[in-house]
This record gives sequence, structure tokens and C-alpha cells, in this order.
Amino acid sequence: MRTKTKAWVATVALGATALSMGANPDARAADHIDSPTATADSAADIGDFFAWRQDDRLIAAVTFAGLDVPGSDGTYDDGVLYGIHVDNNGDNEPDRTVWARFGQDADGNWGVKFEGIPGGDPEVIGPVNTELDAGLNLRAFAGVREDPFFFDFDGFMATTQTGTLAFDGTRDSFSGTNVTMLIVEMSVDGIAGGGDQIHLWTTSARKEGEE
Repeated sequence: MRTKTKAWVATVALGATALSMGANPDARAADHIDSPTATADSAADIGDFFAWRQDDRLIAAVTFAGLDVPGSDGTYDDGVLYGIHVDNNGDNEPDRTVWARFGQDADGNWGVKFEGIPGGDPEVIGPVNTELDAGLNLRAFAGVREDPFFFDFDGFMATTQTGTLAFDGTRDSFSGTNVTMLIVEMSVDGIAGGGDQIHLWTTSARKEGEE
């Protein structure tokens, strides 16, 4: 398989709600503007990766396939495998991995399958754009959401052109745009492995020969 890794690497302190971005030489930063090679395979093109703790759950969210207009159906491809990887002992190797992939039924309706959700059911299968029960009060979702990334592009351009900070905290250039997302709730106890800090990253991979 040809694997594409392009995501923020998140470090989550399990004893608090703190979240920081860890350094990983094998990972490239998430972004919204890519090379022609990456955007040509939009289903495998990761945009952003978010992770945060909420009580006894850790929520991870992956956006991919670039920006779309409101009312869009989303981008689904049964040839792409998505992974959310968790390292709980600091060796930069995954100790837990949630896998997700899409598929269609005989009528052409898209669905998603999650595997390996820590603390949840071994497999979670259901239609896209639907909140799925992942077991033990955990949930999973795949489908379209408004882009959560916040950025003032006009302020950025004005700042670079004038050298004077011109950002406006009320101006979001990505407001009203949609992205396709994978969102997974995981049990903190199921991923901690006895440690107090975990590292997460995400990958996409396409089967060799498929485009």
C-alpha cells in the first residue's frame, strides 16, 4: 500500500485538559492548500487533525478532501484506509489504532466501518452522516460538517503586505465551508496504558494501483 502521512501530531495530557502539539520528524503539518499531487487524490488528502479530552473520553477528529460548499454530500472512497494512531508509552509506535474505511451497499448508499475503537465495540458499522453507537456510551461519526478550522486569511495577507498585525478575531475565512470528517470517541482508560500522556497522529493509505 502507498501510505500518505500528513497531520498534526497531538500530545494530550491525560491528567488535565491540556493539549499541545508535539514534534515528529516523520509528520508534515496539516494544511488547506496542497500540491497538485495531493489535491488530485482528495479522498486521501488529510486537512486537519484535532484531539481533546472530555471527562472520561478522548475525542479525535480528522478532516480530509479539502473545502466544499454548504449542502455538499461529502467525499467517500472505498479504496482509502484511514488510521488514528495512539502511542501511550513514548516510543513513537502505535499502541492503539482506530481504522476507518467507506463502502457502498447495493443501492449505492455510502456507509462507514470503524475498527478498534478503544473501550468500544470491535466494529462499528453504519451509514454516513449519522451518529453511530460505538458501545459503552461512545460514539463515532463520518460525514459532512462545517470546517472547524479558524483563520483570518484577509488579516494574514494584510499583515504580510504591510508588516503590521491586522488580524481580526471575529473574521473567519473558512466560515460556511464544509469538510468531510471522521470523529471518534475513545475511552481514556482504554488508551492510557497506565501513562499520563499520549501522542496521536493520523494517516491515510490507498491500495496500490487505485486512484
